[in-house]
Amino acid sequence: MPGQPINNILFLDIETVSQYPAYSELPRDWRELWDRKAEYLIRDRVNDSPESIYGRAAIYAEFGKVICIGCGIISGGSEDRKLSIKSFYGHDEREILVEFCGMLHRWDTDHHKLLCAHNGKEFDFPFLCRRLVIQGIPVPPILNTQGKKPWEVQHLDTLELWKFGDYKTFTSLGLLALALGIPTPKDDIDGRQVGDVYWNQHDLMRIVNYCQKDVVTLAQIYLRLNEESLIRDQNIGVK
Repeated sequence: MPGQPINNILFLDIETVSQYPAYSELPRDWRELWDRKAEYLIRDRVNDSPESIYGRAAIYAEFGKVICIGCGIISGGSEDRKLSIKSFYGHDEREILVEFCGMLHRWDTDHHKLLCAHNGKEFDFPFLCRRLVIQGIPVPPILNTQGKKPWEVQHLDTLELWKFGDYKTFTSLGLLALALGIPTPKDDIDGRQVGDVYWNQHDLMRIVNYCQKDVVTLAQIYLRLNEESLIRDQNIGVK
């Protein structure tokens, strides 16, 4: 959506985990369904099993849940831009989603705002919508794509912007930041470790901090892709 004011964009990143701590703790009906899913995921990889790949359950909305939604909004002009970060997190997914949707309704009053995520069209946006439906929460108009024409969808995706029409490859947020010369903090965890940190180390705030840093990186990448000046570290704040 060319010409869209940067101040009208909400940058977001979500962190998800499996609904149960381990494969062994899956109720019988859920285990049977995961086994069927795993058969498709494993295919010819003889060293894998439904149990060994259970960590991947976090990326499927039917088997996973949201534990953190990090959001960022840019304010000010090109010379004094600020990025304000706010996170919705906790152990109660329904509470997280209700608070997040309440914020979206208050923010997108004119239905001219946009959401931006990295690989958001493939993961973040549909995952959120599916979990909202599962939790019985109405999907906010800004998230909902049903019945909309492509140009009416209020979603931006930095992965899609970077592909320039090429649909054959995936570029991670960290790799893209490095390629574009955007400094990123060196974290002690990455997305593959979120489940372990949550279920075994019980350190939710470590995950929240990781999610917030990804939102900062996402916003800086979007600015860089649009030939805009980056936000200074001192102008980044967490609410």
